[in-house]
Amino acid sequence: MSNKQYSESGKIVGQTASVGYQVGVRRTFPISQEEAWAFLTSTEGLKLWLGSLSFLNLHKGETFTTPEGISGEFRVVKPFQQLRLKWEKNEWEKPSTLQIRVLSDKPDKTTISFHQENLDHPNTREQMKLYWEDVLMTIRLKTSDSVNDERK
Repeated sequence: MSNKQYSESGKIVGQTASVGYQVGVRRTFPISQEEAWAFLTSTEGLKLWLGSLSFLNLHKGETFTTPEGISGEFRVVKPFQQLRLKWEKNEWEKPSTLQIRVLSDKPDKTTISFHQENLDHPNTREQMKLYWEDVLMTIRLKTSDSVNDERK
């Protein structure tokens, strides 16, 4: 384990007292809150962070399993603001909790935040950090393409 994974207190970065390991990643985009939500919940957006689904109802209690091996259950659905769900990969021994927030106080800037907890190991935390960073980078590319298309 590299020294970068330890905080000044000597505790492993991302380790919590009660829920294993956690990770949070966020980025701000030059789009409205409505546009961010529409993209995240579109077939294209869902494929980025969940996997390929032929159909999905975004309702509390809705369960899913993707061909990519991700399964879960929606626990909180607040349109345009928040999704909270049980989220698990096939090879994991237990599910994590994933929270996605769509935050905005300006009409043309929105922050999308992924926060995941109940991860079992620092390596899992690091894998998920890279996963969510990749998702956010792809969202940036996809949404900036649509912003640029609208400006042409």
